[in-house]
Amino acid sequence: MSTSVTLSKVRKHFGSVQVIHGIDLSIDPGEFTVFVGPSGCGKSTLLRMIAGLEPISGGELRIDQELMNEVPAAKRGIAMVFQSYALYPHMSVYKNLAFGLETAGMKKAEVAPRVRRAAEILQIEPLLDRKPKQLSGGQRQRVAIGRAIVREPRIFLFDEPLSNLDAELRVQMRVEIAKLHRDLGNTMIYVTHDQVEAMTMADKIVVLRLGHVEQAGAPLDLYNNPANRFVAGFIGSPKMNFLDAGVEGADASSAAIRIGGEKVVLPRHAKGTADGKVEFGVRPEHITIAGGDNRIPFAKVKVDLVENLGGQTLLYTTLADGQNLTVSLEGQRNIQVGSSVDTFVDPASCHLFDADGQVI
Repeated sequence: MSTSVTLSKVRKHFGSVQVIHGIDLSIDPGEFTVFVGPSGCGKSTLLRMIAGLEPISGGELRIDQELMNEVPAAKRGIAMVFQSYALYPHMSVYKNLAFGLETAGMKKAEVAPRVRRAAEILQIEPLLDRKPKQLSGGQRQRVAIGRAIVREPRIFLFDEPLSNLDAELRVQMRVEIAKLHRDLGNTMIYVTHDQVEAMTMADKIVVLRLGHVEQAGAPLDLYNNPANRFVAGFIGSPKMNFLDAGVEGADASSAAIRIGGEKVVLPRHAKGTADGKVEFGVRPEHITIAGGDNRIPFAKVKVDLVENLGGQTLLYTTLADGQNLTVSLEGQRNIQVGSSVDTFVDPASCHLFDADGQVI
């Protein structure tokens, strides 16, 4: 049965330095939740507090409504997979998987089925007699995950488990961990600084900055409706374009924005748009060089660099006022550096941010 996790006003400080600032968060049973954010945002510290490896300075942590603040890590029903594989080099894969259970006093007859099941799930059955030095990085990571599976925990915790792998293996392991979650159905909490991992794996993304939750929600909710400039810039690759703009007028249905000498009329946002300076945001993939499909003229830009990636073409361009604009086009395009192109946007895909970085 899957397990819920609830954090209420959770705080953490080291001496006089506070690093987690009163976080409220609910993780539903069976949910795959990803903590994401830049280095130093507190995501690993928060994970370690849930695991019981760091004491909680204030607030409450509950697992299935049971208060866990003072419960030792070994009794929380969690299993953690770390960035480093931490395998015993002198033991076989089988012994690495079985060691924790045997140390806890479980009989060998009970250990063997658990090890075999984990090996089958992770497709490492042919590797059980090998030593860690005989394994690739991806195989070692599977063994590390297997050590968590054999414990049959209520909750799996992952602390940047793929950061030591090369790009191709990272993609492969993302797929395998997502499949593992689907097959087991356990609650999983995963820490990464890689927003692509977060977007592709999560049921819920929690974006952290400086010990605060900036926004939490489904991946596409954060992508389509970021709460502020930080989330808008962190989620999505290539990152969102941010351009200085001026509001020339707004009424009940629209707002007129001037960017780089060009005037763009946008649907008025629910919170309203005050006259003056704002920041205009639009994702590279929401810009085209052809009209139609509710797109409106945006700006004429000069092409500074073209990256042809096969299935995608990236244009790095400059507006008339010198601001930079990245454009992502589907497919292969024959566009020359130094040329000028007209761009178009769908107003519904554009965002406005005030001086404090909040969505308008």
